[in-house]
Amino acid sequence: MKIGIVRERKSPSESRTPLTPTQVSYLRKEGKMDIVIQTSPHRCYPDKAFQELEVPVVRDLQECDVLMGIKEVPVKYLLANKTYFFFSHTVKKQPHNRPLLMHVLNKNITLVDYELITNTHGDRLVAFGHHAGIVGAHNALWTWAQRTKSFSLPRLRDLPSYTAAKELYNELHLPAIKIILAGTGRVGTGALAALQAMGIQSVDPRAFLIENYTFPVFCQLMPHHYIEAKNGDTFDKGVFYSDPSTFVSSFLPYARSGDVMINGIYWRQGAPPFFTLDQMCADEFHLQVIADISCDLAPQSSIPSTIRTATIDDPVYGFDACSATEKPPFQDHWVDMMCIDNLPNELAKESSQAFGEQLIKQVMQHLVHGDPKEILHRATIASGCKLMPAYSYLQDWLAAG
Repeated sequence: MKIGIVRERKSPSESRTPLTPTQVSYLRKEGKMDIVIQTSPHRCYPDKAFQELEVPVVRDLQECDVLMGIKEVPVKYLLANKTYFFFSHTVKKQPHNRPLLMHVLNKNITLVDYELITNTHGDRLVAFGHHAGIVGAHNALWTWAQRTKSFSLPRLRDLPSYTAAKELYNELHLPAIKIILAGTGRVGTGALAALQAMGIQSVDPRAFLIENYTFPVFCQLMPHHYIEAKNGDTFDKGVFYSDPSTFVSSFLPYARSGDVMINGIYWRQGAPPFFTLDQMCADEFHLQVIADISCDLAPQSSIPSTIRTATIDDPVYGFDACSATEKPPFQDHWVDMMCIDNLPNELAKESSQAFGEQLIKQVMQHLVHGDPKEILHRATIASGCKLMPAYSYLQDWLAAG
C-alpha cells in the first residue's frame, strides 16, 4: 500500500497537514509504511522539511493507493479508483458539497471521513476540535477588542506560537465582560483552556444570569442549561440525542445577560436553534459578538445569524437580524459574527502535530494491517460507486441535486 499526502487546494488556502515531517519519517522507518508527500507551496511545513528527513516529495500521486488530506478535495483534482481520507462535510447534507459526493461515487472512490472515525461508543478518535476551540475563544476576544476598542489583542496567526500567546495573556488587562461558552467536547475544552489562560474567571451559569461583575467572567453551558423538553419532562440527554425535535431552546436568558457567545456544540438535525431572528431583534437581546466555531450554516444550524463562513483574512461580518442581512462589522447596531471554518489553521503547525499524533495512534495501523474493530469501516461514506449502508440516507439528497 502506497500512501500520499495531498496538496491542499481548497480556497481559501489551507496550510495544515495530516502528518508532520517527523511523523512521516517515523512511519516510514519504524512502521515500514510507504508514504510520499505531494509538493505544496502552502503547507505549514515546506517541502524541504520533508526532504531533509528523506521523505519523497512528488508532483503526481497517481501511483498511490491511499490519499490523505485535510479539507475537501476540489472535484477536478479527485483521482478515480483511490481511497481518500479528508473532512468531506457531507453527512449533514451540506448543499455546497453535494457535487463532491456525487463525483466520489462516479469515480469509484472510497471516501473515509475523519469526522466519522470513532470508537464503539461513538467517541471521535481524530479531530482538530481542541485547537479550533483555542483559536475560536481567542478570536472572540479579539472581535470584542475590535468592536469596543477597550483593549488590544493580536491575532494568533500573527504570533509565533500559542506559547507566545499565553505569555501575552499574562499581561492582558480585560474589561468586565460576560462570556457564554456552549459546548463541552473537544472544542469546548479548547475554548475553556484559552479563557482560563487569559485569566477570565469561570462562574456558575445561574450566578451568571443574576450577578453584576466588575471583572471578566464566563460560564460554560451543557445542554440541560439551554434545552428543555416540550412536554415539561426533566431534561434527559439520551432522549435529546435520539430525538432532538421534542425539545425547545431555553437559552434566551443567557442572550439577555451575556456580551459574547462562543458556540462549540455539535448541532444535530432537528435540534432547536439557541434563539430566533425575531428574538435577536428585541431590545433585550444583549449579545454583541458571536464566535460560532461550529459554523453550521443557517437555516440548518444552531445560530440563525451564521449565514456564511468567514475567512482567516476576513474573519468577521456584521449581521442585522431585523433585515436578516449582512452588514459591515464592528458597528453598534448589529451583532458581529466570527465564524471561520478552518480556525486551527491559525495554529497550523501545533494543530497538525496534534492531529498527526492521533492518526498514528488511532488510524494508521488499522489502515495498513487490517481493521478488526471496523473503525475505518464505520467512517467510510462511499465505496464501489455506492453509499455505504450507514449513509444510505444521503441517496435522496444526492438524487434531488
